[in-house]
Amino acid sequence: MPDQLTITVLVDNKPGEGLTAEHGLSLWVEFQGTRILFDTGQGPALEDNAHKLGINLHGADALILSHGHYDHTGGIAHVLRCNDKIDVYCHPGILKQRYSLHDGVPKPIQMPDESLAMINTHAEDIFHWVTGKTMLNSRIGITGPIPRETSFEDTGGAFYLDKEIQHKDLIEDELALWIDSNEGLVVFTGCGHAGIINTLNYICRLTGRTDIYAVIGGFHLIKASEQRLEKTISAFESFSIKNIIPCHCTGEHATNLLTKHLGQDVLQCQSGHVYRF
Repeated sequence: MPDQLTITVLVDNKPGEGLTAEHGLSLWVEFQGTRILFDTGQGPALEDNAHKLGINLHGADALILSHGHYDHTGGIAHVLRCNDKIDVYCHPGILKQRYSLHDGVPKPIQMPDESLAMINTHAEDIFHWVTGKTMLNSRIGITGPIPRETSFEDTGGAFYLDKEIQHKDLIEDELALWIDSNEGLVVFTGCGHAGIINTLNYICRLTGRTDIYAVIGGFHLIKASEQRLEKTISAFESFSIKNIIPCHCTGEHATNLLTKHLGQDVLQCQSGHVYRF
C-alpha cells in the first residue's frame, strides 16, 4: 500500500530477538516514498540493528534529531558516513553542553564529540535549523520548540547547562514530528522532555486537528510522581488515541499504568518491532 505508514524501531532500551539494546531511541519511518530516521540512539545499536533488520541508511531522505542528548545523537557520525547527502533537521540548541545530576554528581549528557565534529563538517551543506513549525511536505511536519503549558509536566529530571549546577536546562531544543496518515495524525517524540501532553496539545494547535491516531517514542515518565502519572493518563483518555507506544525513557511503572488504564490502546515497544498504520 503506497500510503501505508511503516515504523521500525531500530533502537530502544528493550532488545528484540537477536538485536542490540541500549539506553536510546531511533525510529525508521517510511511514508509515501519518504524515508526518515528519527534520532540515532547512542550509536552502536543503530549500526548493528539496521544491518540485521535490512534497513539501508544510505537510502534515508531525512534525519530528524529530537534534542541534543547523547542517547539520541550518538549515531550521527555513522549516519552521515553512510549518507552525506541526507537532510538533517534539528534545533540549534542541540549543540549545547549539558549535564544531569546523579547522586549529587553532574554527569555530561550532551552529544558525543564525534557527532559534534560531524555536524561542524556538514552544517552548511545539509543541516536545517528548526526554530518553528517546519513542513517537510504537505503531510509531514516538525513542531520546533514546544510550549510548556500544563501545570503537571516538567523536563523529567535534574538537567543543567553547566557542571557547576547553576543553570537549569529546560531542554528547549526538543521538537517532535507528526505525519498525517490515512488513519489520522501519528506523533513521534524523542524523550518528551517538553511534556508528552504539551507535545500533543501543541501539534493539535499547529494542525488545527485533534484526530491523533498514534503516538510513539519516549515520554520521560520514569521519575514522574503519581500525581503527574494520574493527570497524564487522564489527558491521554481525553485524546482517545488508538495506538500509544511508550518507548525508551517512559519507564516500566508508567507503561504498566498506561496499560492498566488504557488497555489494548497501549502497545509494547522494543527494537525490531514494526508498526503499520
